[in-house]
Amino acid sequence: MEGMQSIQLSREHWDSMRVHIEACLPNEACGILGGIGEEVHVVIPITNELQSPHRFRMDPEEQLAAMQRIESLRLEMIGIFHSHVHGPDDPSQTDLDEAYYPRIAYLIWSPVETGWKCRSFRLMDGAAFEIPLLIIPS
Repeated sequence: MEGMQSIQLSREHWDSMRVHIEACLPNEACGILGGIGEEVHVVIPITNELQSPHRFRMDPEEQLAAMQRIESLRLEMIGIFHSHVHGPDDPSQTDLDEAYYPRIAYLIWSPVETGWKCRSFRLMDGAAFEIPLLIIPS
C-alpha cells in the first residue's frame, strides 16, 4: 500500500491539536499537518466553516493559506485532523466519501472519560486502514 504507514508527532503537536479541538467545542474542529515523510513538523488549526458538532468543512481561505505555509516551509501536507465530538473514534461515511488525499494520514479525535483519544487512518477507495500514531520525543 503506497503512502503513509504511520504518523509521528511530538507531544507539543499532540497538545496543539487537543487545545484547538477543545477551543472549538461544541463543534467539530479541523486542521492540517505539515511534515516530511511520516513526521509532523507543523500543526495548522483551521476554522470549521460549518460550525457543526456533526460535520466539518475547512474554511477555504485558511486551507489555502495553510497549504501555502507548508510549501513555504518546504514541507508537504501529510495529514488532516478533525474531531468527532460525539464519537465514534473511527471514520464516518462522510469522512470516507470526502477523503480526497489517499496518501496522507487522517487523525480522528474523540472524547473518552479521561479527555481525548486520537486514532490515525489512511482513507482510500471508500475504506479505512488504521495506521500507528507515534508520539516521538521533541
